[in-house]
Amino acid sequence: MDKLELRCLLDDVTTGAISPDEAVARLHRLPFAELGYAKVDHHRALRQGRPEVVYGPGKTASQCAGIVAELLEHAGGPVLVTRATPAQAAACLERCPGGEQHPRHLEEGRLATLTWRPAPARPGRILVCTAGTADLPVAEECMATLRAYGFGPSLLADCGVAGVHRLLASVDELFEADAVVVIAGMEGALASVVGGLTPAPVVAVPTSVGYGAALEGVTALLAMLSSCAAGVSVVGIDNGYGAAAAIARLLA
Repeated sequence: MDKLELRCLLDDVTTGAISPDEAVARLHRLPFAELGYAKVDHHRALRQGRPEVVYGPGKTASQCAGIVAELLEHAGGPVLVTRATPAQAAACLERCPGGEQHPRHLEEGRLATLTWRPAPARPGRILVCTAGTADLPVAEECMATLRAYGFGPSLLADCGVAGVHRLLASVDELFEADAVVVIAGMEGALASVVGGLTPAPVVAVPTSVGYGAALEGVTALLAMLSSCAAGVSVVGIDNGYGAAAAIARLLA
């Protein structure tokens, strides 16, 4: 339940459209719903403007589907599942038809972001920039989340510093963006380059892409945190969802 739904509920009680007892019954589920294996936070949209998001790893397929069903029935706004396995995705979409899967076709070992009930379109020019093609799975998670929140992000793929002319060919897009997400593994230098070019807020996502000294993303993470481009914000390794959530807060 978000602020608009709560206001409508109070208006309905005032006008007599629903009884106080019915309103109390609906508010009883507002703080959270106890499912036994999860306490679904229905109060989050009221506090933060966005409902709880389901994180797939560690949950069974039926648990994921149960949480999604609860959110769709009793929470307002978009519903998302991140890092879903093929089995989790199938269970969620079977129990709760109408969702979208990103990417639409899962290859072996790939994970998906699932979305239902996307938010209305909202303004904001968001550019998602990846250093390499191997960073695209993290970009897909980020863009699926942004679309669920009502944004229309653009993708600028494979423009890392090993061929920085590829980035400079799209410099006008960087200047015109309201916010930029930079997704890079290896040494993570792309975040500093972009942060030095655009006036927009930059959220950097280190990825686990890279050879031995990349340390599964730790090198890129430390490089981004040490960037000399002032004001670059950094989220955790491979956290495309977290970058999208940060952008949604920045542009709220």
